[in-house]
Amino acid sequence: MASVAYGPEAIVIVLAGAGGHALGLTVPVSAAIVILLAVLVLSYRQLIAAFPNGGGAYAVAKAYLGRRAALIAAASLVIDYVLNVAVSVTAGTAALTSAFPQTGPYTLWIALSVLALITAINLRGVVSSAKAFITPTAVFVLSILALIVVGLVRGGHGDAPVTDTHAVGTIGILLILKAFSNGCAALTGVEAIANATPQFRGDRVRRAQRAELALGGLLGVMMLGVAALVERLHIHPRDGVTVLSQLTEGVFGRGAMYFVVQFATIVLLALAANTSFGGLPQLMKVVAADDHLPHRLTRRTRTGVYRDGVLILSASSALLIIVSGGDVNALVPLFAICVFIGFTLAQAGLVRHWWLTRGRRWQARAVVNAFGATLTGIAAVVLTAMKADEGSLYVILVLAVLVTAMAALARHYRRHRESDVRAAITADHLPTRQRHSFAGRGLAVVPVASPVCCATNDALRLAHSFGREVRAVHVRVDEPRADRDSTDTGSDHSDTTDFADQWRRFHPLEALTELDTADESGIVDVLVEYVCELSSADDVLVIIPDQASTTRTRLLSSGHADDLERALHKQTHALVARTHTASRADRAVTTG
Repeated sequence: MASVAYGPEAIVIVLAGAGGHALGLTVPVSAAIVILLAVLVLSYRQLIAAFPNGGGAYAVAKAYLGRRAALIAAASLVIDYVLNVAVSVTAGTAALTSAFPQTGPYTLWIALSVLALITAINLRGVVSSAKAFITPTAVFVLSILALIVVGLVRGGHGDAPVTDTHAVGTIGILLILKAFSNGCAALTGVEAIANATPQFRGDRVRRAQRAELALGGLLGVMMLGVAALVERLHIHPRDGVTVLSQLTEGVFGRGAMYFVVQFATIVLLALAANTSFGGLPQLMKVVAADDHLPHRLTRRTRTGVYRDGVLILSASSALLIIVSGGDVNALVPLFAICVFIGFTLAQAGLVRHWWLTRGRRWQARAVVNAFGATLTGIAAVVLTAMKADEGSLYVILVLAVLVTAMAALARHYRRHRESDVRAAITADHLPTRQRHSFAGRGLAVVPVASPVCCATNDALRLAHSFGREVRAVHVRVDEPRADRDSTDTGSDHSDTTDFADQWRRFHPLEALTELDTADESGIVDVLVEYVCELSSADDVLVIIPDQASTTRTRLLSSGHADDLERALHKQTHALVARTHTASRADRAVTTG
């Protein structure tokens, strides 16, 4: 919703280039954007119901359009989310410098400080950040609606500009298309609710759909209202002063209400970056679970935060802010390109979804999504073409690089698993010479995540050397069936079959203890509780299988071994050891 502060301004900046008479097209261009917004809201309400576990365009493309389309959708959303943070923070800073011109020389440092504050809040948890942002959001919406109502009722200074056919001919269709493409920056963020649906509590599908509808309704009203005020008050772009600041001063004067609107705009624009902090880490977790990003991004803290995703987003946005010098106008032209690619892929995938499932009213739903895919596809082409001289081709280049990197990472993980499975099956697991245990009296616990793994085999062999009893322990994640069904798209990972059956097949002489947890973030807690119970009556040695023997594999691993080791040291009296097993792929890299 905060994009209403820079979306109409982006339209005005382009139209003003054709003269004051062209500003009469502000409302028609804004109306075209609002029509597109309505189609997107209807489409994404359907996407939320069909894919309640998040992922948005990525999840849809993965299920119905193939791996390559899914990677394009994921990369486009990553770029868009990073740009959203940079644009929101710099736009908030621009609103501040409009109200207080003396802060202009410190624009860059103000933007970076605001970004640091948002990052710190989000590291505390999504719920904490959402509560912190409720009040400024409400103040912003109410103040903008008051601005529109009072401005339209009181009127402006002079008559509204008249737009005739001669003016349109003079302006040219290309300029109108460029104004439309600039204004489409206001639509970014529509997909964020679909990506972050799992963050909702209770009936998450219904609540997410209501949030999507509220977002679309409020944004549409504010976009049209601000556009009408631009025409009514004859607003022109001015250096160092935002269009919204001019509107507020023209309606309320430079009194108390002016500063209320400006402060609400400053705060909400700065905090609008929270959209990305809520959506991108969740999206990266889904993509990483499919091997297209480092597994470390699937880790979640006890407060529900994907810390690594938050830090990556913050660092990337800071780099963009520094490169642009904190100038929002340097970033807005590149803002909407990737998100419209995601819009198109998501809706095209939903068309195929309705065609295959053929549920209730599937024809009407397919028509809505087909119409939306056509509109957003055309818009994506227009955006790229109209902004070729402003850097759109660089965005496409970065998109291609990200897609290539994610595909290469998936191949790395696949080769790593295949080589590890071959080594685990063919290797002789008996020691090469007679070894004698120095203890043989305590319990040896081996947490296992995979039944076919060299690290697991090594850990079990060591456990038998040091303990009278060996317990292999596996934690099952009890996901709701609806979650599993909606995310199961034919993955060939080993977790698609029963873990206990695989364990009996590859380790028929090793007993397996299975524990349960409600979600992945509870794996470490369950294991620690289990070890605490054992160590209260016996000496316990925990041997953690670890394949992260090189810097590269450690960075690409999920990091659960590190979390478990730290928790065991802090909360139990058990001895903790880790194997250092190199897979065939790693040994080849090391010896090569």
